[in-house]
Amino acid sequence: MFLTSMPTTRPISVTERAAAQVALVVDDDPASLMMVSDALEAVGITTLTARDGQTALRFAERLAPDIVLLDAMMPGLDGFETCRRLKAPPLSLDAPVIFMTGLTEQSSVVLGLQAGGVDYVTKPLQMDALIARIGVHLVNASRLASAHQALEATGRGVAAFSRDGILTWASAHAQVLLAADPGLLHDGRAAAAFARWLASLSATPLSEAGAHLTPALVVDYLGTTPASDTLVSVSARDQRCPQEILATRFGLTEREAEVLLWVTRGKTSADIGQILGLSWRTVNKHLEMVFQKMGVENRTSAAVLADRALSR
Repeated sequence: MFLTSMPTTRPISVTERAAAQVALVVDDDPASLMMVSDALEAVGITTLTARDGQTALRFAERLAPDIVLLDAMMPGLDGFETCRRLKAPPLSLDAPVIFMTGLTEQSSVVLGLQAGGVDYVTKPLQMDALIARIGVHLVNASRLASAHQALEATGRGVAAFSRDGILTWASAHAQVLLAADPGLLHDGRAAAAFARWLASLSATPLSEAGAHLTPALVVDYLGTTPASDTLVSVSARDQRCPQEILATRFGLTEREAEVLLWVTRGKTSADIGQILGLSWRTVNKHLEMVFQKMGVENRTSAAVLADRALSR
């Protein structure tokens, strides 16, 4: 049996999972829908079926499935575009997508993966192999969901992007921050400058990767996931005045922060003294305290750390 609206449940044997998994199967061929649905129901997976991409999007919005089996070639909204919309905001579906198609060209496989799919099976379908693949992807998705929940619990803004700049996952806090900066993403894909920064990370050691800055956000490189996605942290850019940022970050007095700020701008002690109405000796006394509090030995090191703090 297969469904064309909301799914129903069925008894699950003791050898199956304790909670039913829900699969969304999308294909314009009714016979293919019936065959796949029957096979999934036989192993305890409840199915929700759609004959076209638009219907699939509506179903996914109403009930987030655990996995999606998607025909690539359909009239109207094809499988590739359907997958892109499933993965992009506002749906941002975490569930793995497996493409089912008669297309065998390598370019079609690449297109499916670039659209957000995790696997690709060709028709005529070998049901035993398909069920095995589904099992693997469900297990992997469950592990990934557990990791996502742990990140959500920290309240951090963390997001993952595929190699071609598609947003594949974002924590709730990251979604709020990304939505507040419309220039960073376009339809769930990194905009030009951000995409170039993401692409550059593949050849950049983690310790040497600089942040991507926008007027509102700071995006830092965290590493690469097992799925080869780029993991980044997203945080709001500090809007306080520079002196306040330096004073808070390094435990400086207001005057020490002022002196340090002018050091970052390349001013000598004599220059700073003239600007602030102090003698150069007093400026140097302030700098001694600044160096001590920052744990550095010289002006250059202090300026580097201060610049880094101000760029956040």
